[in-house]
Amino acid sequence: MEYTSLLLAAGISFALTLVIGRFVIAELRKLKAGQEIRKDGPSWHAGKAGTPTMGGVMFIIGTGVTIFLLGWEQMLEGQFAHLYVYLFALIFGLIGFVDDYRKVRQHQNEGLTARQKFLLQLAAAVVFLSLMRYETLLTNRLYVPFLNVSFAINWIVYLMFAAFVIVGCVNAVNLTDGIDGQATGVTFVVMAFFTCAAALWKLTPLALFPAALAGGLAAFFLYNHHPAQVFMGDTGSLFLGGAVAALAFAMDMPLILIPVGVVYIAETLSDIIQVGYFKLTHGKRFFKMAPLHHHLELSGWSEAKLVTVFSAVTLVFCVLAWLGIQGRY
Repeated sequence: MEYTSLLLAAGISFALTLVIGRFVIAELRKLKAGQEIRKDGPSWHAGKAGTPTMGGVMFIIGTGVTIFLLGWEQMLEGQFAHLYVYLFALIFGLIGFVDDYRKVRQHQNEGLTARQKFLLQLAAAVVFLSLMRYETLLTNRLYVPFLNVSFAINWIVYLMFAAFVIVGCVNAVNLTDGIDGQATGVTFVVMAFFTCAAALWKLTPLALFPAALAGGLAAFFLYNHHPAQVFMGDTGSLFLGGAVAALAFAMDMPLILIPVGVVYIAETLSDIIQVGYFKLTHGKRFFKMAPLHHHLELSGWSEAKLVTVFSAVTLVFCVLAWLGIQGRY
């Protein structure tokens, strides 16, 4: 696929998301779909209460319309990889939407239970993996970046591994969405990485999806940077998590999530460490607050600094990841 087509996809999605955003924010305000803030969070976050949530629908729609328009010719030729990845991410977005809706309706910061989320996410992962295998878009060969080697794994073992990675990735991205613009900025960089990789390896029309999503996120950032006019909510963060995981498997290199998702992993590990340390020490805390971005906030970092640093770190690791997969195709 020509780079001009990908730039066009990013541009169209950016414009659509920007326009859609004005209507979405206005409607969310009318519906009083305001975010409930964690009571144990940083005290200054209290001022964010009431900010419209579920704003992720704007880049979800913008991305979807774009890939349908620009990927129509490929779909007529029987190429649906970009559509499968989008629909998979959309399923997670719908799970997030249900969660957000329950939070808004009940006016509290809890929606679906952890068990409900896990079962729904696991079911979505199994359906996606089964479909990708049926369409021969998924193999059971595990590629190891940097070493440039791959080896076959028993299909059942591989599918169990894949389902675990997908659910973990989705929830890691969800944890990263804790301050204005953070998940947006970090995932924009990740989508740029996947766009470049898919384009250079001529994985068409798959490259359309990350290109369009990158454009949508760039537009969303204009509404979501500090001080945010709107939050993406679980609607947006679960969609992004699904997109990141699906692209890694659709491109047949799930281990690439380790370097490109370094921020997602750090956020998740900080949460795990905090909970484990708290239980082992009977009430002591390893971090001032988890996930990691809240610890850094309480250490004096501004939200703008956090977004800049985390996005820059992601960029560095994406460049390293790119160097590590040069022999992939």
